[in-house]
Amino acid sequence: MPSERSRLSLGLFLLSTGHHIAGWRHPESWAAMPMDLRAYVRVAQQAEAACFDMLFLADNNCVPQTDWPAVRRTTREHILEPIALLSALSMVTERIGLVATGSTTYSEPYHVARGFGTLDHLSGGRAGWNIVTTSNSNEAWNFGRESHPQHADRYRRAAEFVDVAKGLWDSFADDAFLKDKEGGIYFDAAKLQVLEHRGEEFAVRGPLNLSRPPQGYPVLVQAGGSDAGRDLAARQAEVIFSVSQTLEEAQSFYADVKARLVAHGRDAASVKVMPGLFPVVGRTRAEAEDRMAALQRLLHPDVGLSLLSFLTGGFDFSPYDVDGPLPELPDTDVGKARLKVIADLARRENLSIRQLYERIAVSRGHHMVIGSATEVADRMQEWFEGRGADGFNVMPPTFPQGFTDFTTLVVPELQRRGLFRSAYEGTTLREHLGLPRPPRAVRGRTALPE
Repeated sequence: MPSERSRLSLGLFLLSTGHHIAGWRHPESWAAMPMDLRAYVRVAQQAEAACFDMLFLADNNCVPQTDWPAVRRTTREHILEPIALLSALSMVTERIGLVATGSTTYSEPYHVARGFGTLDHLSGGRAGWNIVTTSNSNEAWNFGRESHPQHADRYRRAAEFVDVAKGLWDSFADDAFLKDKEGGIYFDAAKLQVLEHRGEEFAVRGPLNLSRPPQGYPVLVQAGGSDAGRDLAARQAEVIFSVSQTLEEAQSFYADVKARLVAHGRDAASVKVMPGLFPVVGRTRAEAEDRMAALQRLLHPDVGLSLLSFLTGGFDFSPYDVDGPLPELPDTDVGKARLKVIADLARRENLSIRQLYERIAVSRGHHMVIGSATEVADRMQEWFEGRGADGFNVMPPTFPQGFTDFTTLVVPELQRRGLFRSAYEGTTLREHLGLPRPPRAVRGRTALPE
């Protein structure tokens, strides 16, 4: 087996028709992909053929109703339910990990534990849960609430939520199911525990009506970059999807979360930090730049400004000259880490509002690299060896072409350098990532009377 950091991890961020917000308009783009299972199957199998560690599906539970001129021009609110989609993809793939977002604000621990536990069983141990507290305040209206919970309240709920989910996955011992036909005993009740959780946020009796998942727990992923998000990641996460614009930012984030891990009594190597990477690849830099320019010409100003407003906590840019500088942005209760990345980018590169939304509409604050396969691989190697990343969550501009460019040009270059696998060595997502299977913890009480 390779040493702990001898090669990087790769996830495919499987978003809509691609990560450029106007990419669906490109002649080669699959505009129908958000609802087309055949398109997802093709991309999933392509990622597996390239030996990616995982697929990742983001999710939300609303269609914004405050900005129709922009919303009607995008595909982002056209989303299949992720557990159902990944369950379907588990039937047409064999090795690649399957990770999806599950909100701790607008769902319950029992539902999440059962859904992701089921996905882990169906896929033979390839599931992962992206733990999010939900930054989109529009979701509140779909769950009987008049307002979105405050940032600190959402993270307090999330911490307890994850503990409850883990307790439910531990309901049955790994060897509880005897399936003894002769004796007529299907499972050993002495190896079943009832959680009996009562906390500030939840009262969950348990047990889960599901045997322990093949991986023990699905791989726990976290994507928050605020102080509260980093602390939650340091206590619970096994993969962190981060947002950084520069190597220096990435190194600072990496060092901070690794130090927090140690402070919480965890091994710093037990968590993979995977920043988002938006690659536009060509056979030459000129070809890559031409591809990027073609995509940018499809971007409508309404869409760019709307996305920038959303990512800055709903800031109203209408009174400002779009070709003027970015105004001072107030603090926000949502997306704190991304707000800082965006503001720092504008100041560092002296970008106008228009120039900023042209950048953000592409990558939403993640790192972007435009160039040949060698140049993209160079950047990835620099971040990996410079301890700014343990891997990357790849965000192709379009499907299928943007991803095909990456798999046919960049992946072979990474393999040639010995930075990425040429074949899977394991069958579970934990094995791909080099993560241990967690032992079952004793919680609650035995199901049998004393």
